[in-house]
Amino acid sequence: MADSSNQAIRVPVLILLSIGVLLLLGLKLYFGSVLDLYSDEVFYWLASANPAIAYSDLPFMTALLVGLGSSLDPGNALAARLLFIILGSSIPLLVYWIALPISNRQQALESAALCLCLPLGGFLGLLAVPDVPLLFFGLLSIACFERALRCNDLKFWIGTGFFVGLGLSTHYRFILYPAAALLYLVIFRPARIHWSNPRLWLSFVIASLGLLPILWFNLNNELSSASFYFLDRHPWQFQLGGLLHIFKQAGLVTPPLYALIALTLWSLYQKARQQDRVAALLLSFAGTNIAVYLLLAPWTDATSTSIHWPLSGYFPLLVYVPQVLRQGFEWCSRKWNVRTARKIITLVPVIGFTGTLVALLGVGSQAFQAPLQNLLGTGILSNKMAGWEEFSAFTQTLLNSRFPNIPPIVITDNYYTAAQVEFAGLSRDTLTLDRDKAVRDGRIAQFQLWGKDEAGLAAVSGRPVLYINEDSTLTVPDKHALLATLCGYVDNISYIDQLSLFNGEKKFSYYVADRIIDKAAMPDYRSFPCPYPVRAWIDNPAAGAEMSGVVNISGWAYNEDIGVQAVYILIDNLRAGSAQYGIGRVDVVEVMGVASDPNAPYLGYQFSLDTTSVANGTHWLSIEIVNLQGTSYRYGDRSVLVLN
Repeated sequence: MADSSNQAIRVPVLILLSIGVLLLLGLKLYFGSVLDLYSDEVFYWLASANPAIAYSDLPFMTALLVGLGSSLDPGNALAARLLFIILGSSIPLLVYWIALPISNRQQALESAALCLCLPLGGFLGLLAVPDVPLLFFGLLSIACFERALRCNDLKFWIGTGFFVGLGLSTHYRFILYPAAALLYLVIFRPARIHWSNPRLWLSFVIASLGLLPILWFNLNNELSSASFYFLDRHPWQFQLGGLLHIFKQAGLVTPPLYALIALTLWSLYQKARQQDRVAALLLSFAGTNIAVYLLLAPWTDATSTSIHWPLSGYFPLLVYVPQVLRQGFEWCSRKWNVRTARKIITLVPVIGFTGTLVALLGVGSQAFQAPLQNLLGTGILSNKMAGWEEFSAFTQTLLNSRFPNIPPIVITDNYYTAAQVEFAGLSRDTLTLDRDKAVRDGRIAQFQLWGKDEAGLAAVSGRPVLYINEDSTLTVPDKHALLATLCGYVDNISYIDQLSLFNGEKKFSYYVADRIIDKAAMPDYRSFPCPYPVRAWIDNPAAGAEMSGVVNISGWAYNEDIGVQAVYILIDNLRAGSAQYGIGRVDVVEVMGVASDPNAPYLGYQFSLDTTSVANGTHWLSIEIVNLQGTSYRYGDRSVLVLN
């Protein structure tokens, strides 16, 4: 009867686990095929196209996996992600393998199923990022280490060293896995006997080989990679927001499962005090990963440490979570009744799995920008993984029409646009002027090593240029500074076109130049006129202003090197009239540092708008500026209320 009862319990869990795995795998494959690569993924692809054992960002593993997948179908986002989807989808199997000799088949299946209910865990694999192999090799190393300690089988000692080595070849953060193992061997008294085991030392030697890529890169590049991760990336000053780390994690893990994880930690601590070997082992791995990020959260990069870094600490706990769930069920049954207890306990995986689906659908929603914008409006959805196919098609058309004979050097304002150009097969000759995001992401050193940064322009003098500027990620001063830099390197540059996607939420401006000049021969050269963007302001009326009768609309506008030809007032995107332009604004010249606008200091404009010609209600006011080259810019959308 007992066997029959257990079998009746096992079948639903196995079925639910199978359905969950297949559902999530199907979603990952679908979204992996329709979502464009985002900045991290396309950088790893670019790294895979330039093979090395380590990069400024990370050792080789992530780039290797992306490259192997991409080799199946170059330029295909799903191919680039394929191995990550496979590794991420196998995490429940690894947790099952860890749990099986520790508990029993039923609870091991439950532990595997709970992997799907940890939102960031169930999400693993959709994106080609290092967290996937890091967790994969981390769980394999835990499973081998537990078996090596228990059985002293040579193959498990070798497996432990091998998988730790692969993990160390994936990311700096993997160091917490061997650190947790050492902590266990030092603190847990019964485990100290293993220090005299030569097989343990063999495992250490094998694992240490995984440090060679990191050491090689840092010793050859002035410790630039280690300096970024351990010094430059973090403020190392106390930030009050870091104290919210626990609450952010609870929201990401889902509050019921997070509370259950906390109870499991306490339960493992109690078992470890009673000399439970396995409890002490898993407590070491889980506690080290969770505690380090908890303690460092107020001093480190809050965005990263608050989102996915502690994930490695949760999976070892899932081995014991089913036991704690049973204890919770018994407690709830005594306090209320069995039916209520069953509902409460069932909510834990249901809420968690719902969170996993929400995470997948939330990221996947980027593939449906146009229809969802009609429902949700603008400014809601991210477009980091959308629009790159349209960008590639548009850019290819410009390359074909503007450069039919000699392929140009493609220069971009950020590193990931350059990488997208190469991923789409548009050009292998790309450079970037990125001094912002590439620095923040610790990747500027790598672009310098590849000769794809600003300094690389010296090696390609005489070549024509296509310059691409992602306007939607830049302020006007940023764009002005980038064009000022570019104009010091090229001859006869001009604006040619703009690509606007998703109702203007993703925009690119395109420029062409005849050639890259020899800067060594002409150090003071500057292309004139430089196609700077217009800079402008609406002084009156203010955003949200109530207008009636005749209203004076005024402000200023200028365009360095080129000058402004006309300013038009727009109401709801329609021209209401042409403003008087050329009013003296010495204050603008002084404050804005206007240096080369031919109209200076006569940069002001004004227009008398008779609001009785406009229906009462809310309207959008903006200005259209046409420069002396005939290029039109729209500026200053603001909502105003007409009340007559």
